[in-house]
Amino acid sequence: MPAAGRYNQVMSLVVVGSVAYDGVETPRGRVERMLGGAGTFISVSASYFTQVCLVGVVGEDFAEEDRAFLAGRGIDLEGLQTAPGKTFYWSCIYSEDMNERTTLRTELNVFANFRPELPARYRSCPYIVLGNIQPALQRRVRAQVPQARLVAGDTMNYWIETGRDELLAAIAEWDALLVNDGEARLLSGERNLRRAARRLEEAGPRIVVVKRGEFGAVLFAGDYVFAAPGYLLEEVWDPTGAGDCFLGGFAGYLAERGLDPRSPELDRKELARAVVYGSVLGSFCCERFGVDRFRTLTRAEIDERFLEFKRLTEF
Repeated sequence: MPAAGRYNQVMSLVVVGSVAYDGVETPRGRVERMLGGAGTFISVSASYFTQVCLVGVVGEDFAEEDRAFLAGRGIDLEGLQTAPGKTFYWSCIYSEDMNERTTLRTELNVFANFRPELPARYRSCPYIVLGNIQPALQRRVRAQVPQARLVAGDTMNYWIETGRDELLAAIAEWDALLVNDGEARLLSGERNLRRAARRLEEAGPRIVVVKRGEFGAVLFAGDYVFAAPGYLLEEVWDPTGAGDCFLGGFAGYLAERGLDPRSPELDRKELARAVVYGSVLGSFCCERFGVDRFRTLTRAEIDERFLEFKRLTEF
């Protein structure tokens, strides 16, 4: 958990996204109702690096023990609204190799009417992460933080296919776009990942990170390219939220370092380190169901796995 002194630092990070309950079945078992949602996974991962302010909505059924878990990670919950009704619920089943999943149920509940409004003191936070929500809502949040040093965001196939123009207008205002390889190809119209990344950079973001699941991730920032392998886990329990944890680790590290991606003096190797920390957090996420691995995970373990990544890629 972040040291108490960190709460007085300016380099805090606002996360906007879903807070949900998930029902997940993998070859390792099934959990009917566990804490999840993009906003949750991003916030928990980023909390190992910096102060996090979470903006989302839950229903009256949201358990006090789950609220206590988030608060126990040092996450500021002033922006977490409670609305009449039930919390967003989603369930799925994974294939035997966990590379594919089938959604069984999606119940938006209170999330259907979510209109993110940042508390006044959040609006001066220099780092903003926009989780996978409607592009129009991502733009709404971006407008509330005009002086942000870094705006990083995520999206999904659904928004690319149904709200492409709105999505392009949203990402034009971002500094970093993090998507998986299928989304990068779909949004750019390019099959080759390097050309796809170039097209996405032309759309606005200075930084494009293409997540490739178990095969790692590739960062593109102008003429700088960095590729990291996936971490070789002996056992995978549940990959749900791994991509969101990557985003949280990536943005959390940049916030901890106080980095400005627009600065001409930026050491781009810091972006590479952010990718590796993102990969580290994503790998830990897969070791248990939902957020369970983060109930015991320490920063020392994260830093040790970061060094292990470094040893694995030295030659």
